[in-house]
This record gives sequence, structure tokens and C-alpha cells, in this order.
Amino acid sequence: MTTDDIINDIIRREGGFVDHPADRGGPTKYGITQSTLAEWRGRPVTKKDVEALTVDEARRIYRSNYIDKPGFAALPEPLRGLVVDTAVHSGVKTAVRLLQKALGGPAMDGILGPVTMAAVRGANYSWLYRKVLAERIRYLGEVITVRPANAVFAKGWMARMAEFVESAP
Repeated sequence: MTTDDIINDIIRREGGFVDHPADRGGPTKYGITQSTLAEWRGRPVTKKDVEALTVDEARRIYRSNYIDKPGFAALPEPLRGLVVDTAVHSGVKTAVRLLQKALGGPAMDGILGPVTMAAVRGANYSWLYRKVLAERIRYLGEVITVRPANAVFAKGWMARMAEFVESAP
């Protein structure tokens, strides 16, 4: 799966403009939150700015912030697609921590550094993919438990997880 394929899948899963009152991320389009867009542009943005976000700009944000900067391009497929989607959905540090937890905690710092990458390279990729996916599902369950208002998103989140189960190596 190419980087473009990963980004296309994320944009498909995230959909267009949404401003759900239970979503702590606020207004989003293609999964890009208002705060992410403001950080990307280097200035405050409005809800209207989020609504006007183009798919091309969203792709650039995903490539830069969720693949290149955190070093996820170095991950093997299909693990890369799973980790990138996790980062988009739950944050880069959370995605790396879930990977680190699945690896047995070579480090739990949320940084994809040399120790974590060495552990990834030494792992069976099929096993690691399933472990990361299991950690992600547990994490989403914890999110719903801690913040019950998020239960409104459970059906969509589980459909998203089902896609990764179905494509597991």
C-alpha cells in the first residue's frame, strides 16, 4: 500500500465536514481538526476555514504531520497504514505508544526512535499488526469508558477497526 493509498483510505473513512457536539476535536473536514489546520497554517483559523479546506491541503497535512514528521514511512506495510490511521484518529504519540505497548514496551515515550524501530524490525509483522490492532481496540474502549459521550462514535470506530481486521495479514 502506498502513502497515497493510506491517505485516500483515511480521507474516505473520515468523510467531509463534521461539527459534532460530542467531538472534543471540534469542527473537522477529512479528519483535519480546526486546531490541526491552525497549526499547519501557522495562524488561528475559523470554522469556515475548516469547511473550506481542500482535499489537496488535507493530503499535504497528512503526509507531513502523520507520515513524514513522525517517521512512519519507515514502518513496514501493512503496519504503516494501521499506525498512520491510529495517529490521525488518536494522535501521533498515542499511535506510537500503542505500537510500543504491543512490542512489550521497548520504550513508552511516544517517539518512533531507534529502539522502537529495532524492535519493529525484529518482530513478526503479522503478529505485530494484530497486537497493535488489539491495543487500539482496547484503547478505544477505554476512551468510551472514561468519556461516555464518545459512545455515540462507537459504531463508526468499530466499523473502522473491522476494516483493519479484514485486511490483517
